[in-house]
Amino acid sequence: MKYLALALCFLLSIALTPIAKKVAIKIGAVDQPNDRKVHNKLMPRLGGVAIFVSFIIGFVIFNPDSPYFVSILIGAILIATLGFFDDIYDLSPFIKFGVQFLAAIIVVLDGAQIDHINLPMDKVIELGYFSIPVTILWVVGITNAINLIDGLDGLAAGVSSIALITISGLAITQGYAFSAFTGFLLLGSTLGFLVYNFHPAKIFMGDTGALFLGYLIGVLSILGFKNATLFSLIVPITILGVPILDTFFAIVRRFVNRQPFYTPDKLHLHHGLLRLGFGHRQTVILIYCMSSLFSLAAIILTKSTLWGSTITFFALAILIEVVVELTGLVSESYRPLLKIFQKKS
Repeated sequence: MKYLALALCFLLSIALTPIAKKVAIKIGAVDQPNDRKVHNKLMPRLGGVAIFVSFIIGFVIFNPDSPYFVSILIGAILIATLGFFDDIYDLSPFIKFGVQFLAAIIVVLDGAQIDHINLPMDKVIELGYFSIPVTILWVVGITNAINLIDGLDGLAAGVSSIALITISGLAITQGYAFSAFTGFLLLGSTLGFLVYNFHPAKIFMGDTGALFLGYLIGVLSILGFKNATLFSLIVPITILGVPILDTFFAIVRRFVNRQPFYTPDKLHLHHGLLRLGFGHRQTVILIYCMSSLFSLAAIILTKSTLWGSTITFFALAILIEVVVELTGLVSESYRPLLKIFQKKS
């Protein structure tokens, strides 16, 4: 059944994306090139509508009696509507965050909550009253993390697909059929859009797609790992390591430069790789590889012993530090680890 559902969403997305492109051009929902953008020509940016509509059709057909159906449906419609109007009118950050918080609250009040965190040695941290605000911040954070990484052809769609494959696969092993099945539906819609979005892209997903993908991935990553036996919150954080780290260092950068955290810049991970001399497609594939490594690490965390998890964390920490320094995610002068190696050589 899940393969049929994935195939349906995939085919629907392929069929709907050209229509979304024509509508975007007709109503002026286009991305203008500027000094912050990588592309140099006008691009339609309503591809996310095709992802959203194809997913909703599959979701309504295959999941009408599932838990969280109504809350996810309402939240998804809110987020996609927000993205649609933002793609046309460029809404203020305050409106965007307000709607995102509302959509997160809807699913949280329906029971999708991070109520505890499993730790090694059978230790459990019960979040109690902090469960609701922590979950809301998680969903809103992931929503914006996917949006921030949407800077190159096929980047957000590809990274989201890798995350969805991992979330759905691990959800199956945890016994969460709803999370796994819903993840496969969204995967089909995203891959169908990626056919048109991989470099050279014919259409962008825009905020409609990026916010919608981020929102659903944030929700599914909660529902799929509520009883993970080791580091329950760390597993989804690891799966989404690339967009989370890119967002984290963007906030750090803007704090250091005394700028509002929502101020756009051209210093994200993909920009750093481009500055190192990698081509557009090479940069996207490199980030796909990084995302795959994080997903592999998440799988290891769910299966390994405490020592295995410790070694995995250590290896990830070194990888992250090297990437941060090479790409200048904090600043071009921040290179403590690389300077040590340079002195030794």
